[in-house]
Amino acid sequence: MQEANKSYNQIFKSTSLFGGVQVLNIGIAIIRSKVVALLIGPTGMGIIGLLMSTLKVIGEFTKLGLDTTAVREIALSNTKEKDEQDVSEVIATVHKVVWFTGALGILVTILLSPILSYLAFEDYNHTLAFIWISSSLLFNQLAVGKLSILQGFRKLKKLAKSNLLGNFIGLLVSLPLYYIFKLDAIVPVIIATSILNFFFSWLFTRKLAYKRVNLSYKQAFQSAKGMLGFGLMLSIHGSMALITAYVFQVYLSHVGGVAEVGFYLAGFMIINSYVGMVFNAMRTDYFPKLSGIIELKSEVDQTVSQQAVIGVLIIGPLVLTFLIFMPLIIRILYSEEFLVISDFLSWAILGILFKTLSWSIGYVILAKSDNKLFIKTGLFFNSLLLIMNITGYYFYGLEGVGISFLVYYVCHFIGLKIITHNVYGLKLSKELISIFSILTLLSFACFFVTKTIDGDILSYVLYSVLLLASFGYSYVELNKRINFRSLLERIFKRNND
Repeated sequence: MQEANKSYNQIFKSTSLFGGVQVLNIGIAIIRSKVVALLIGPTGMGIIGLLMSTLKVIGEFTKLGLDTTAVREIALSNTKEKDEQDVSEVIATVHKVVWFTGALGILVTILLSPILSYLAFEDYNHTLAFIWISSSLLFNQLAVGKLSILQGFRKLKKLAKSNLLGNFIGLLVSLPLYYIFKLDAIVPVIIATSILNFFFSWLFTRKLAYKRVNLSYKQAFQSAKGMLGFGLMLSIHGSMALITAYVFQVYLSHVGGVAEVGFYLAGFMIINSYVGMVFNAMRTDYFPKLSGIIELKSEVDQTVSQQAVIGVLIIGPLVLTFLIFMPLIIRILYSEEFLVISDFLSWAILGILFKTLSWSIGYVILAKSDNKLFIKTGLFFNSLLLIMNITGYYFYGLEGVGISFLVYYVCHFIGLKIITHNVYGLKLSKELISIFSILTLLSFACFFVTKTIDGDILSYVLYSVLLLASFGYSYVELNKRINFRSLLERIFKRNND
């Protein structure tokens, strides 16, 4: 029991949104999205979305999965009884290979820039913009090489500070540029942000204690064969997800216009940047930890269930908070003009609960390096998501996309649960199922109130009861597993030092 509580403590510390660094990152994201919404509106957000989605598709394919495989190799080297030379060679290999993958990204983007412009905007007016922002792929890849070291060594505090400083200085640079140049600032901001992220990743790894090894490019690529083999599978899988998102955004652009893309991305930003920050925090520590014990079935079952328990207990109250205060949140983050995304978000936010489970389960396939299964599941589920999104939008507009998101993640969870149980014998704990069921019932009850009796005194009473019940239940369950109060005090004290 003590060992389990220790594990829960570690998971909570790495996934908590209540530490100072995470709170500041949310604040920065809120300010950035608010400024973008006010200064360049839905059309500007649509342009940013189409440029960045295109860039992500190319970047995902050309980076050859190094952001994940490098972390896995470093984590495994630290877990196993290997000498310092092995770890150092992995790091040196990554440092060499990221220059190649970054340059490859630039080359592909420049060569395809006219086609990319036409696909995204139905004209060639953005060809030069794609040529310019191609440089950000190199800086992003160089940053990947540095950050993979921090994550592989589980230097979570340094990793968080690097992200925080990159985000904060990026905000300070982007604000005056958007204010002065409006839409013309989009390309410079994208490039400047990538440079800043690389700079701070370099800053926090330059004094890290590991042996520096010099490898030739030939030696590096020979050493990287294993990483690149699995990494190619990761790139294909990651590209599927990004291509799915990209194709849907292009569909929206052609059918509903660039502004409609902006509304969609504004809603998705709330899910990914604010609620989804829990997943980013979980991934930082969860994947290296899971990779280190992946051959120990009982420990894998326990780790997956524990990770999902903490995720659900954090996500559950957030879902109810967003459901109740959705219009206010949209006004704060964006403007009155963006209230059209309320229905879309109300449905989509429910899907986050199911995503928490499927996300925790899905990393087992990744940690197992099961290439064939990884690609098969990726192809099937991404195809399903694209079909459901287009169908949902065709019949019900943006609200239909929200419904699609919810139904998809229900199917995604059920599908992955069946697959991982049949292939690896993965079992989720009874306590996870119980906690998930209770918080899901509270969330759906809250959703029902928003759709049926929102706006009168009864709805406010019910909102208060449901919100208090969710926060109270999560607090009690967290406190059973960790000394919640003392842990929060330590987190705040450490971040204030």
